[in-house]
Amino acid sequence: MSHLLQTSQLSKGLIQVFTGDGKGKTTAALGEVVRSIGTKKKIAVVYFDKGGDVHYSERSVLETLGVTIVVTGRDRIDPETGRFDFSVTKQDKEEAQRGLKETRQLFEKGYDVMMLDELVTSVAIGLLEEDEVLDLLLRKPERTELILTGRHATENLMEKADLVTEMRMIKHYYTKGVSAREGLDY
Repeated sequence: MSHLLQTSQLSKGLIQVFTGDGKGKTTAALGEVVRSIGTKKKIAVVYFDKGGDVHYSERSVLETLGVTIVVTGRDRIDPETGRFDFSVTKQDKEEAQRGLKETRQLFEKGYDVMMLDELVTSVAIGLLEEDEVLDLLLRKPERTELILTGRHATENLMEKADLVTEMRMIKHYYTKGVSAREGLDY
């Protein structure tokens, strides 16, 4: 079988999943976004459960490059202690639903590439039901490439994907007490 893609395959958007407990899921997905910017594609990034604007340094750069940004979720990092709030609230679930609604609306606008950051984690922690995310994937426009990130991808999400990459943590400086570093970790 030839490894050359048919023209029809080049115009079909696929589903990619970056998952696992290691660092680099969002970074890898952003690499795909940057590559797509270089080819003048129309791009949107929907951040699930990543509210606030202090902890995500890439957003301002993406906006200047013409990427549509949608931010959902509350800011989970306490400004005084720097600790992450792992609780799941009604507001978290409402914000996740807003993210799905925004994604569906973006589907109608002809994006070539859409990154749905932490959508996978939103399923894993119960902000969204797996069935509603699988339904969203079924409604993806044929030409749109979807890039999903987050920990604990379900078997069904991985089965639906065309590419699954797992980031595995072997060693991390957080375990030595090194805090997240601006420009490198956020």
